[in-house]
Amino acid sequence: MRSTTEVMGIDFLVAIAFAKAQIIAGQKLPLSGTVFLSLNDLTKSHRERLAKAFLGLRFRIVSTSGTAHFLELKGISVDRVLKMHEGQPHAGDLANGHIQLMVITSSGDSLDQIDGQQLRMALAYRVPIITTVSGALATSTAIEKLKSCTEVRALQDFFNVDLQKDNSKNLLSASSSL
Repeated sequence: MRSTTEVMGIDFLVAIAFAKAQIIAGQKLPLSGTVFLSLNDLTKSHRERLAKAFLGLRFRIVSTSGTAHFLELKGISVDRVLKMHEGQPHAGDLANGHIQLMVITSSGDSLDQIDGQQLRMALAYRVPIITTVSGALATSTAIEKLKSCTEVRALQDFFNVDLQKDNSKNLLSASSSL
């Protein structure tokens, strides 16, 4: 039997709540550095949007040939790396400190099984891995908010709690009258 853990981040802004949940789960979101983008055919329509989101945060983009070619045609600066089955240097080589975040949407084909070693290398080097477009967009927004928002709040700050001694608002007295 496998166990799972749930974490919760709470904030008035969804992006900050997401960032807090990631941090609580042990996922250290980078505030700068290099993002590796590798998107499968089903998610390729989001390449430009994702690249621009991370470039806007001043991240450098590294990508494999297909994604890199598309981004270059759109005028987006990208550094190319090989897929693992193509040789070196590949993203796995760069996971040891040169890449701070990986966005990989795999298709599940046989080459992805070989290239899946990138995921294991990233895990070994504790590089955060995002495997969905929505997760990558949420991560970019969370990083943006983390760069500008450092306020710490008590849990009570999120609720309109009035600590008056009014019996109608006293939960203990309300439950005992039942």
